[in-house]
Amino acid sequence: MSTDRNAASAPNPEEPRRPAVLAFIVLLVAEALLMIGLSAWFLFELVAATPASFTSALAIFVILLIATAFVTALALGAIRGRSWIRGGAVTWQLVQIAVAVGAFQGVFAQPAIGWFLLLPSLAVLGLLFTPAVAAVTRREI
Repeated sequence: MSTDRNAASAPNPEEPRRPAVLAFIVLLVAEALLMIGLSAWFLFELVAATPASFTSALAIFVILLIATAFVTALALGAIRGRSWIRGGAVTWQLVQIAVAVGAFQGVFAQPAIGWFLLLPSLAVLGLLFTPAVAAVTRREI
């Protein structure tokens, strides 16, 4: 009986996706592509320029690769309609909001970067609570 229930709750690839679900997927894919681009740029800078501390730069690059893998997994999970992405998507958006808030303040404030991070994060969080996206990311037990 549980296999019938799981088969019924599995996403149907032929079923048209709702606009909110498409927007959610597009935003997560855009975030993943930007993280991949940022990783490539950082690697280029790591090789082309001489960092003040190579060890620190390498540690930051490893953290960047881990974050890129995380966001890419979320985007692929969203495309496939997996329910496990919900918590990860919320976590990633909260991390981006924290970075955005940091970009708005301080001596080296960059408000443009803050808005660039804040607006998509708020959009993804808002979309997560729409009925269409909640239905796709709901875990049926």
